[in-house]
Amino acid sequence: MRTRYVRGRVRALSALCTALLVGSVLAGCGSDGGSGSGDGKVTLNVGLFGTFGFEEAGLYSEYQQTHPGVRIVQHDTEKEEDYWRTVQTRLAGGGGIDDIQGIEVGRIADVVRNQADKWVDLNSLGLAGGNAEYLPWKSKAATTADGKVLGAGTDIGPMAICYRSDLFRAAGLPTDREELARRWSTWEGYVELGRQFQANAPKKTHYLDSVTGLYNAIIGQQQESYYDAAGKPIYDTNPTVKHAWDLAAQAADGKLSAALQQFQSDWNQAFSADGFASLSCPAWMIGYIKTQAGDAGKGKWDVAAGPGGTGNWGGSYLAVPKGGKHHREAAELVAWLTAPEQQAKMFRKQGNFPSKTGAIESVKATMDPYFNNAPIGAIFSTAAERMPVQVTGVRHNDIKDNITTALTSVEAQGVKPDDAWKRARDAVRNALAS
Repeated sequence: MRTRYVRGRVRALSALCTALLVGSVLAGCGSDGGSGSGDGKVTLNVGLFGTFGFEEAGLYSEYQQTHPGVRIVQHDTEKEEDYWRTVQTRLAGGGGIDDIQGIEVGRIADVVRNQADKWVDLNSLGLAGGNAEYLPWKSKAATTADGKVLGAGTDIGPMAICYRSDLFRAAGLPTDREELARRWSTWEGYVELGRQFQANAPKKTHYLDSVTGLYNAIIGQQQESYYDAAGKPIYDTNPTVKHAWDLAAQAADGKLSAALQQFQSDWNQAFSADGFASLSCPAWMIGYIKTQAGDAGKGKWDVAAGPGGTGNWGGSYLAVPKGGKHHREAAELVAWLTAPEQQAKMFRKQGNFPSKTGAIESVKATMDPYFNNAPIGAIFSTAAERMPVQVTGVRHNDIKDNITTALTSVEAQGVKPDDAWKRARDAVRNALAS
């Protein structure tokens, strides 16, 4: 769920390495004397989680055509938490670290504050010229107090609502995206529309996929959620967190949700089986829906501005671990993958929204035929422009995971919301103490 980056000095680096390729297969660009692949090529191992989309969009193939001395091998892990656990083991000396590692936005604060000695400062490898091209909060989050840049931003996750216009119509609801945006201008309005949908819904169809998706979308609009600006955990005292919990619990109590766990097989199947009619939809979800719903979903799905008209869910970074073998070659690939041209291409092909301002400007007019020619460029650009600078702490993802696990128990097991909330707070306290 991610993508984009760097011109000036990167072009110089690219030209230098290309020239060196002719004579010495990047011998002068190598960082640690790491060996090649045995056939004169440098193999760059890229470790990612979920679906970044680089391979699917053909970017690796394109890069290898213009860099014949480089072979790219991607290693994927579906679940981010499993991936990050493995990365931590390898950073601690377990071996097997990749030349490039993806970092989810919820982990970047931990990397910057606690792991700076494990990652290469990208400024030292010629990427400093691209920092100013980012949305300010995107680059700032990956920068240490003394100015080291430890990650190059890929995508961001501006929010909207994706919905099935045919199922809305069957339930007697409007299908026009502008009218819907007015009806659900608040999250309370979104839930109320869900009650109306559920009263007349087609058999076995629910209004939304998961109340954890609803919860995460509300949290994704807040400047402060689990931490305050001083780095103090506030998950159990912040009224916006409790409000998001209560509203999601109301949706569970009203049986508005299909009670699916996102990114599990039954959730994937529900996209093409009329399992649910709407979901909170960061930009990267566009490509995911196309994959899961397939050709049969074309024209049935649509996109409208979401409650509040903003929000961010997801977005990642690419980083170069010090334990990798090919720092400079890795940095050159990172720079190219995250350049504005590639960021714009990723959005048009995969739905991953740019984090660089030039790329954002270039995709504002994008419309998507799969989603009834929805103006996805304008919808997601507006959401990104309205987004406040978010505060994330070092254990942001751990807090989120424990809270959403408890919320799932309300949805799937009928646990009382107050009891589940207490369990969530206890679980977070235990996690932070470990």
